Amino acid sequence: MAETRGRADVAVFARITAIERLATQRLELVLPDGLSSTGLDVLNRLAISTDALAPQALASALLLSKSAMTHTLQRLERLELIAISADPADGRRKRIVLTAGGAAAQRAAAAALRPRIDAVRAAFGAHAFEAALPFLERLGAWLAENP
Repeated sequence: MAETRGRADVAVFARITAIERLATQRLELVLPDGLSSTGLDVLNRLAISTDALAPQALASALLLSKSAMTHTLQRLERLELIAISADPADGRRKRIVLTAGGAAAQRAAAAALRPRIDAVRAAFGAHAFEAALPFLERLGAWLAENP
């Protein structure tokens, strides 16, 4: 552990992890009952999609394992926020669509989050986020390309 003391790269990953946990905790405080941050990610993805999506496509887009995606989809279906049906082209595959209730929950979550996001933006200024983004994008791309 002594060899990692003072290393900025290690500190950056530690801070990213801590910030992600804090952001998720704060996010889940304002979400409707039963909706997790991962569930909201799924609803957001479906809300911008023009077509039904396959579970694997959602899992890949959100960097989730198949089992984590299955668990999330089952919970969202129980809450009637999504509908899961067989793919007409291949009955073995599933297609996921947002229900009217899911669209309403996604909009309500976005409205609840807006003041918190605005407060963070006001506290740090848009410039700070713009300055941080290129490094974070490069880091994310490098990690995706170098498993």
